[in-house]
Amino acid sequence: MFHEDLQSSIFTGNILSSLMSRKWGVNLMHSAMKLLKGKNIKGLHCEERYIPSRSGGDDIRVRIFKPQSFEGELPGMLYNHGGGYMIGVPEVSLDLFEKYIQTRPCIILAPDYRKSVKNPFPAGFNDCYDTLLWMKDNAASLGMKSSKFIVAGHSAGGGLTAAVTQKARDTGDAEIAFQMPIYPMIDHRQETASAKAFTKVPVWNGITNALGWDFYLQNHKDKVPEYASPSLNQDYSNFPPTITFVGDMEPFKDETIEYVEMLKKFNIPTKFEIYKGAYHAFEALVKKASVSKEANKFQMEAFAEFYDAYAA
Repeated sequence: MFHEDLQSSIFTGNILSSLMSRKWGVNLMHSAMKLLKGKNIKGLHCEERYIPSRSGGDDIRVRIFKPQSFEGELPGMLYNHGGGYMIGVPEVSLDLFEKYIQTRPCIILAPDYRKSVKNPFPAGFNDCYDTLLWMKDNAASLGMKSSKFIVAGHSAGGGLTAAVTQKARDTGDAEIAFQMPIYPMIDHRQETASAKAFTKVPVWNGITNALGWDFYLQNHKDKVPEYASPSLNQDYSNFPPTITFVGDMEPFKDETIEYVEMLKKFNIPTKFEIYKGAYHAFEALVKKASVSKEANKFQMEAFAEFYDAYAA
């Protein structure tokens, strides 16, 4: 049973899931989101840069948000937006960026990474990782620390967060202070009980999930790399502290739980909550619902705690 505060948005959520289950609907939603490009946050310093791709792609459009005035070097956050790897632009998360910066001062870089309908894995992943490396190389000019980065993202952005964090751990290219893969899209196998059960829930369900993975893994049908599907990883040693949450009525519930349990097995500090009666992206779609307020409060309080402990 859905949380009572979310009942009024189920119709809207069903429209979203219907569109996201068809290629034409995916293209329509992505085109609509492009209209947000260039939007700024009042009261913050906002920039748009184009940075070079290290993998042969086009230059990567990156949005930069930071306090208008600050002293010293601030922690940098790489934020990867969601959208099933198929759609979206960084500007869909402006409210979230503002809350992060109000909660603790930081410099947020959000790449408009390549989407999977036309550019499947590893294109979008490479764009996000290249942005992290560019942050490190250009930290001084950005007013940013050159280490102790924060990596965050929701949904597919959570999947990219987990993948970027894993590669940084594997290569030693950059030091991650902590990560926030929120209700992450991390298991292409779709074999968990929640992935199979929730085929008719709003916003994102088993049908949209299958389409999202089909687009993302177009070039990797035979052997799927761990950076494409982070749940394949079995070694969580030296991972950074991790914050996440998930609703209990969405396909990603079980893979999120399993991810957290693996981190705990390797003694990685974690903060994790499950919200009853909540479907995918509930806290963003229905911000005034009590369960959404609870989730957003948890997210910001955990962010502040880990910022103080690991990034400041």
